[in-house]
Amino acid sequence: MSATVLYTPEVLGLTIRLAHYPWSEALPLQGEARSQSCGSTIALGLSLGERGTVESIGIRSQACAIGQAAAAIFADAVIGRGPEEVCVTGETMARWLSGEGPMPEWPGLAKIAAARDYPGRHGAVLLPWRAAIQAFSKDD
Repeated sequence: MSATVLYTPEVLGLTIRLAHYPWSEALPLQGEARSQSCGSTIALGLSLGERGTVESIGIRSQACAIGQAAAAIFADAVIGRGPEEVCVTGETMARWLSGEGPMPEWPGLAKIAAARDYPGRHGAVLLPWRAAIQAFSKDD
């Protein structure tokens, strides 16, 4: 039986994409998430435009390579999406990781699909969605 390779060059390459999304205290919506299984953390700052969709994002990460890759995939595709779509995708992602549904429709997720075979990394995959949901919940 062959093991699924988790830390591929493609996954490791995604981690440097976070440099495109610098953290800014000026972003009005902020949320944080921590993986219980590996201790990785991510903080997201977001702003919404006039249409109520994400206009900008900043990330502060102290996460494993899978958490960083997930954050890059999230950030690369979140601009123009609304809070409801992000929340639904996060819920769909959690079900998929636990084997209870299909992989959500989100560009780039196939690059970290191997993480599904590593339950200890599920929390890291969910970090950006959980941080965004927390940030949106503060927007009252």
